[in-house]
Amino acid sequence: MEPEVGAGPVTEGGSPVILGGAPAIEGGVPPTGTDRQTTRRSFLRWLGGLTIVTTAAMVLTPVVGFLIPSKNGASAGGGKVLVGTTADIPAGSGTVVAMGSKPAIVVNTEQGVRAYSAICTHLGCVVAWNDMIGAIQCPCHDGRFSPDTGAVVSGPPPAPLPPITVSIEGDQIYLTEA
Repeated sequence: MEPEVGAGPVTEGGSPVILGGAPAIEGGVPPTGTDRQTTRRSFLRWLGGLTIVTTAAMVLTPVVGFLIPSKNGASAGGGKVLVGTTADIPAGSGTVVAMGSKPAIVVNTEQGVRAYSAICTHLGCVVAWNDMIGAIQCPCHDGRFSPDTGAVVSGPPPAPLPPITVSIEGDQIYLTEA
């Protein structure tokens, strides 16, 4: 096959040359220089596909976790949970403890040991014991609750902290979810 006049440069064998100096593909076999571009292109396609799959997995995982409740959370309700001893929580102090998958705050007042949900009724932040003011305090918007009753003392919370049943056996403090 003779190259046309004006078709561009040709090699000694008469095959046309692509810009950049590589000979044209003959017989469907790519030359070595183009093979590198094909590998790069296929790698980038693979990487793009991987990106799409991982992004979809990151979006769908929390949705599936929300729709299908965990077996641990369902079995935690209704049981007694040991949260410490009376020596761990001296009079006039309090601490946040885990009660299954939810936080609880246990306070030792003059009226005895009390426990409440540690989730603020305003925006759901976890409350803490504040030694300086002797009250339960929400760090988000400075809501304050009475350690004796769980009632709102000041701030934006619309309702008191829900109480949790406390039982003391010997010197061990147990919480019971109702």
